[in-house]
Amino acid sequence: MKQRIILIASLVLLLAVIGFMVFDLFVSESNRSDNPYDYGLAELRKHDSTQVDYQEIQQFPIGLSEIFGIAADQSNRIYVTGSGGVEIYSAEGVRLSVFPFQDTAYCIAISPDGEIILGMEDHLEFMSPDGAIISRWDPESENSILTSVATDGNDIFVADAGEKIVYRFNMDGELLNRIGEKDSINGIPGFVIPSPYFDLQLGRDGELWVVNSGRHLFEAFRPDGTLISTWGKASMDVEGFCGCCNPSHFAILADGSFVTSEKGIERVKIYLPSGEFSCLVAAPNQFEEGTRGMDLTVDSNGRIIVLDQWRQQVRIFVHKTEEDHENQ
Repeated sequence: MKQRIILIASLVLLLAVIGFMVFDLFVSESNRSDNPYDYGLAELRKHDSTQVDYQEIQQFPIGLSEIFGIAADQSNRIYVTGSGGVEIYSAEGVRLSVFPFQDTAYCIAISPDGEIILGMEDHLEFMSPDGAIISRWDPESENSILTSVATDGNDIFVADAGEKIVYRFNMDGELLNRIGEKDSINGIPGFVIPSPYFDLQLGRDGELWVVNSGRHLFEAFRPDGTLISTWGKASMDVEGFCGCCNPSHFAILADGSFVTSEKGIERVKIYLPSGEFSCLVAAPNQFEEGTRGMDLTVDSNGRIIVLDQWRQQVRIFVHKTEEDHENQ
């Protein structure tokens, strides 16, 4: 008798488990999102409109099949590069020149004398202002993935996401030193670069700013590689950076403020020179979901110029006036 009771109880329990599994598979499944993170990302994409201090004033299409890098020169001309060439536009978005090549450039910088520096996947190429290839620097490593380049006319700094290091060259191509290697004695944690988003810029006082994207940090170095300072905050809030590797790109305004772009949560923000969050330039709802690779530059008028890979456009943002704020 006791064995029969145990058997019946076991069968009831088994049927209950099967019933729950059937309900979970055929009923509750229909109410689930295909992406269990959709709700969380949707919440993070919400924003406070009063934090948006910029407005978009212009956008124009790019003729290249793929676009990756953007820069502005001292005359506010806009340079866009990617697959198969460089396109140059006036500040008003009128195409001035097209310089074709066979390779793909992933980053670009313009020297003070107008030379165009192109970061291909594993090497640098140099173009004269009229589009002639004048030199090529061989790769430093077979694992190199060059993602950012900057110059002050004396040195050239190159971010290598493959080797997780920054190189400093002189203008003749001589490697002067490597920046950012892990050094516990001098308090350098080393770069954590989970994906090929690894940006750098020169600051207003000649310091080199590098995004340690896996740590969500900005790190400032002297040209010799000495670490000066860091700032950053890993957070799901608008004031911080989240995901595997953000910010993905940045630029520096004349007053030393940082303009940042992100992937995962598509937005452009400004931080004060101290690293304190200032405002949104563009909110997530201004971009197509999934947009990434939003390279940035700024011109001498303080305009923020965003490369939108998804739309194949250059998009230009300016600070709102008091009247614009009142009309929100």
